[in-house]
Amino acid sequence: MVALTGWADGPPLVPPGRAATAARELADLFAARTGVRLDGARLLSERAAFTGHRRRGEFSAGGSCRLLPTADGWAAVSCARPDDPALLGALVGAALGDDPWPAVAGWLRGHTGAELAERAALLGVAAGPVRHRRTPPSLPRPPAHRPVRDLLVVDFSALWAGPLCAHLLGLAGARVVKVETPGRPDGARRGNPGFYRLLHAGHRSVVLDPGTAAGRAAMAALVGAADIVIEASRPRALARFGLDAEAAVAAGTTWISITAYGRGADRVGFGDDVAAASGLVARAPGGAPLFCGDAIADPLTGLTAAVLATGGESALWDVSMSDVVAATLPPAAGAPATSPPARAAGGGWVVDTGAGPVPVAVPRRREAAGRAAGAGEHTGRVLRELGIAAP
Repeated sequence: MVALTGWADGPPLVPPGRAATAARELADLFAARTGVRLDGARLLSERAAFTGHRRRGEFSAGGSCRLLPTADGWAAVSCARPDDPALLGALVGAALGDDPWPAVAGWLRGHTGAELAERAALLGVAAGPVRHRRTPPSLPRPPAHRPVRDLLVVDFSALWAGPLCAHLLGLAGARVVKVETPGRPDGARRGNPGFYRLLHAGHRSVVLDPGTAAGRAAMAALVGAADIVIEASRPRALARFGLDAEAAVAAGTTWISITAYGRGADRVGFGDDVAAASGLVARAPGGAPLFCGDAIADPLTGLTAAVLATGGESALWDVSMSDVVAATLPPAAGAPATSPPARAAGGGWVVDTGAGPVPVAVPRRREAAGRAAGAGEHTGRVLRELGIAAP
């Protein structure tokens, strides 16, 4: 995280809180339950090892999110989806050109963070004011656990957090089926192919159309056959698919629901804007916030979800990415302190600590164990094996 925090032309900065420590603790707990041993802290920067993303100050490492001043503070705003320029135009009440940022920055300077949050929720914009909570939440841990080998995991999620959860369960021996729709395949398929392959190697791929009665029936039957369901949709979207999380849990399923701000909040968000809006920002001299790491809310949430999925009883786990991030931060107290910089040493960077200088690690990649399936490659085979009528 340190290597990916700070200005591009300045030294790396040490982020606040204990996100990397929390990630390592989660990975150690997952290992104790499954035998799968990974360095959780390393997972936080793994995507950057594939993409080559670097620290970019007020721009996220991937470039699709910005930190901008508001009338009463700062906000994180994402422009990652093809429809986002139009949504940002609706946010600011103007037609935006090829570069939406000047108009968005101008609108934010005249509006408060609360106004941004309200309009963003209404329009489905991934944005929010930077707020460091006075009382960080505590996250649940399942009191018991069960082996996940050979369990059926049905994964409706996309991008990073949910697929990382499914990937870890797959490493532990679960049978993972990835479900996409014809109109909305996983956007990560358009991203770095090596990283996508890492998270999806060995998983089977099913494509079903929820716009048809037969497609909805097949989805429901898949859920009925699943031991664990992973999804990252707002409840109203699930209802359109004909899926009922509460009914599935009552029938014995473990349901992992990953959302930006919880199932009860009608807000959207991605790893960068959620992490920053939840308070995980470094501070430059003068107090301006800077992004920490690369979309940290995603891998932190994926690790958290994987541990919850090992619980020994059926449950509906409402996993808020914002809560996961905020739980790694200390309580807000006074003006935020300037983030300590690393210093150059031996051709790299080190951070001085009470135990001496510690080298700043660079992102590293793991290699995929196999190939990632094409969209819908196993639809017929999976449905036949589970005795589900093909749509």
